[in-house]
Amino acid sequence: MSRSTTFASPLFLGFDAMEKTIERLAKANDGYPPYNIERIAPDGRGVERLRITIAVAGFAEEELDVTVEENQLIIRGRQVEVPDRDYLYRGIAARQFQRVFVLADGMQVGGAGLRNGLLSVDLIRPEPERMVRKINISVSQ
Repeated sequence: MSRSTTFASPLFLGFDAMEKTIERLAKANDGYPPYNIERIAPDGRGVERLRITIAVAGFAEEELDVTVEENQLIIRGRQVEVPDRDYLYRGIAARQFQRVFVLADGMQVGGAGLRNGLLSVDLIRPEPERMVRKINISVSQ
Protein backbone atom coordinates (compact mmCIF):
# COMPACT_ATOMS: atom_id res chain seq x y z
CA MET A 1 0.00 0.00 0.00
CA SER A 2 1.47 3.30 -1.05
CA ARG A 3 0.66 6.50 0.68
CA SER A 4 0.41 9.84 -1.08
CA THR A 5 1.83 12.89 0.69
CA THR A 6 2.51 16.50 -0.11
CA PHE A 7 6.20 15.73 -0.56
CA ALA A 8 5.70 12.58 -2.69
CA SER A 9 6.86 14.28 -5.89
CA PRO A 10 10.33 13.18 -7.03
CA LEU A 11 11.13 16.89 -7.47
CA PHE A 12 11.09 17.48 -3.69
CA LEU A 13 14.48 16.24 -2.50
CA GLY A 14 15.53 16.20 1.14
CA PHE A 15 12.14 17.09 2.66
CA ASP A 16 11.77 13.84 4.66
CA ALA A 17 12.39 15.50 8.04
CA MET A 18 9.89 18.28 7.30
CA GLU A 19 7.23 15.75 6.34
CA LYS A 20 7.74 13.87 9.62
CA THR A 21 7.54 17.13 11.58
CA ILE A 22 4.26 18.08 9.92
CA GLU A 23 2.78 14.65 10.65
CA ARG A 24 3.87 14.87 14.31
CA LEU A 25 2.40 18.36 14.69
CA ALA A 26 -0.91 17.30 13.17
CA LYS A 27 -1.23 14.50 15.74
CA ALA A 28 -0.18 16.64 18.74
CA ASN A 29 -2.70 19.47 18.39
CA ASP A 30 -5.18 19.26 21.28
CA GLY A 31 -6.36 22.89 21.20
CA TYR A 32 -4.98 23.92 24.59
CA PRO A 33 -4.07 26.62 25.22
CA PRO A 34 -5.83 28.75 22.61
CA TYR A 35 -3.67 31.08 20.53
CA ASN A 36 -3.74 33.74 17.81
CA ILE A 37 -1.26 34.43 15.05
CA GLU A 38 -1.33 37.92 13.59
CA ARG A 39 0.60 39.79 10.94
CA ILE A 40 1.99 43.09 12.17
CA ALA A 41 2.38 45.96 9.72
CA PRO A 42 5.89 45.97 8.24
CA ASP A 43 8.29 48.59 9.45
CA GLY A 44 10.05 51.09 7.19
CA ARG A 45 12.56 48.44 6.08
CA GLY A 46 9.85 46.14 4.72
CA VAL A 47 10.55 43.41 7.28
CA GLU A 48 7.54 41.16 7.83
CA ARG A 49 6.64 40.57 11.47
CA LEU A 50 4.29 38.04 13.04
CA ARG A 51 3.03 37.76 16.61
CA ILE A 52 1.86 34.58 18.32
CA THR A 53 -0.34 35.30 21.35
CA ILE A 54 -1.18 32.43 23.71
CA ALA A 55 -3.74 32.54 26.54
CA VAL A 56 -1.77 31.47 29.62
CA ALA A 57 -3.97 32.73 32.45
CA GLY A 58 -2.77 31.40 35.80
CA PHE A 59 0.83 30.83 34.67
CA ALA A 60 3.62 32.88 36.21
CA GLU A 61 6.66 33.96 34.18
CA GLU A 62 8.86 31.31 35.80
CA GLU A 63 6.37 28.57 34.83
CA LEU A 64 6.66 29.43 31.11
CA ASP A 65 9.49 28.48 28.78
CA VAL A 66 10.04 29.71 25.22
CA THR A 67 12.83 28.03 23.22
CA VAL A 68 13.92 27.67 19.62
CA GLU A 69 15.27 24.25 18.71
CA GLU A 70 16.46 23.90 15.13
CA ASN A 71 13.48 25.21 13.12
CA GLN A 72 10.87 24.81 15.86
CA LEU A 73 9.53 27.37 18.32
CA ILE A 74 8.58 25.45 21.47
CA ILE A 75 6.43 27.08 24.15
CA ARG A 76 5.91 25.14 27.40
CA GLY A 77 3.90 25.84 30.51
CA ARG A 78 4.38 23.90 33.75
CA GLN A 79 2.34 24.81 36.80
CA VAL A 80 3.40 23.48 40.17
CA GLU A 81 0.75 22.05 42.48
CA VAL A 82 0.56 23.74 45.88
CA PRO A 83 0.10 20.79 48.29
CA ASP A 84 -1.07 22.73 51.36
CA ARG A 85 -4.24 24.14 49.74
CA ASP A 86 -7.60 22.77 50.85
CA TYR A 87 -10.06 23.28 47.98
CA LEU A 88 -13.81 23.21 48.65
CA TYR A 89 -14.33 23.18 44.89
CA ARG A 90 -11.69 22.92 42.21
CA GLY A 91 -12.70 24.05 38.72
CA ILE A 92 -9.30 25.34 37.58
CA ALA A 93 -6.83 22.55 36.98
CA ALA A 94 -3.07 23.05 37.10
CA ARG A 95 -2.53 21.92 33.53
CA GLN A 96 0.72 21.67 31.62
CA PHE A 97 1.09 22.33 27.92
CA GLN A 98 3.50 22.36 25.05
CA ARG A 99 2.88 24.20 21.77
CA VAL A 100 5.22 23.71 18.83
CA PHE A 101 5.38 25.99 15.80
CA VAL A 102 7.56 25.14 12.81
CA LEU A 103 9.54 28.15 11.63
CA ALA A 104 10.52 28.69 8.01
CA ASP A 105 14.18 29.15 7.19
CA GLY A 106 15.33 32.62 8.16
CA MET A 107 12.56 33.25 10.72
CA GLN A 108 13.87 34.80 13.92
CA VAL A 109 12.31 35.24 17.35
CA GLY A 110 12.36 38.93 18.22
CA GLY A 111 11.26 38.55 21.85
CA ALA A 112 8.51 37.42 24.20
CA GLY A 113 6.35 39.24 26.73
CA LEU A 114 3.73 38.31 29.33
CA ARG A 115 0.88 40.73 30.04
CA ASN A 116 -2.63 40.22 31.46
CA GLY A 117 -2.47 36.43 31.08
CA LEU A 118 -1.35 36.58 27.45
CA LEU A 119 2.09 35.45 26.29
CA SER A 120 3.17 37.20 23.08
CA VAL A 121 6.07 35.97 20.97
CA ASP A 122 7.24 38.22 18.14
CA LEU A 123 8.71 36.70 15.00
CA ILE A 124 10.67 38.48 12.29
CA ARG A 125 11.00 37.30 8.72
CA PRO A 126 13.78 39.30 7.06
CA GLU A 127 13.78 39.49 3.27
CA PRO A 128 15.90 36.55 2.11
CA GLU A 129 18.98 37.24 0.07
CA ARG A 130 18.68 36.13 -3.52
CA MET A 131 21.61 33.89 -4.31
CA VAL A 132 22.64 32.49 -7.65
CA ARG A 133 25.60 30.15 -7.79
CA LYS A 134 27.17 28.82 -10.96
CA ILE A 135 28.01 25.11 -10.83
CA ASN A 136 30.95 24.03 -12.95
CA ILE A 137 30.47 20.88 -15.01
CA SER A 138 33.41 18.51 -15.09
CA VAL A 139 33.98 16.45 -18.22
CA SER A 140 35.54 12.98 -18.03
CA GLN A 141 37.74 11.74 -20.89
